Amino acid sequence: MRTRAREQLLEAGLELFGVYGYAHTSEQALCETAGVPEEVLWEEFGSREDLLMALHNQITTEGLRAAEVALLSEGMDDCPLRQRFRRLFDAYVSAVTRDLRAARVTFVEVLGVSPAVDAHCKRWRDLWTDFLTGEAERAAVRGEVEERDHRVVVMVMVGTVHELMAHHARRPRRARPDEVSEELTQLGLAMLGVEPAG
Repeated sequence: MRTRAREQLLEAGLELFGVYGYAHTSEQALCETAGVPEEVLWEEFGSREDLLMALHNQITTEGLRAAEVALLSEGMDDCPLRQRFRRLFDAYVSAVTRDLRAARVTFVEVLGVSPAVDAHCKRWRDLWTDFLTGEAERAAVRGEVEERDHRVVVMVMVGTVHELMAHHARRPRRARPDEVSEELTQLGLAMLGVEPAG
């Protein structure tokens, strides 16, 4: 029963935060939409803010898992860097933009909510920085990029990726996932010092 109530609250958060915005959604509206008493929200999440972070965790975890699956897929080790980046971003973008509400929650609605949400998002950016720094180091071992400390560049890249995703999530015209992943691929390669193709 509690698992079902939790799922209903997460779905209500996705709908209300993703359509109307976090700032315009009350705890009462969340509970009415989920069909649960307000005390269930407090028991399961603690607050509306904690529900937002749980929802962000869920969506962002799906994006990270999709990227990991892409990197571990057959033939990936034999792909050139440009193709590996494109496959990684294709998987990530597809996972986090499949539902426009999820994209808005993940890249727009978490911005500027509170120091706690900012710290939560920073932990995710740090995780992505570790993940992509590993890819940059692997590329350096393969001779595809310069041997150096890539972490600072990757930190900037992660922040820029999130800015770009927020830009697309705010736009009235939805960019196609392949357009977004191509932009991210070009951005990532440029920041690692890889010359444009052609």
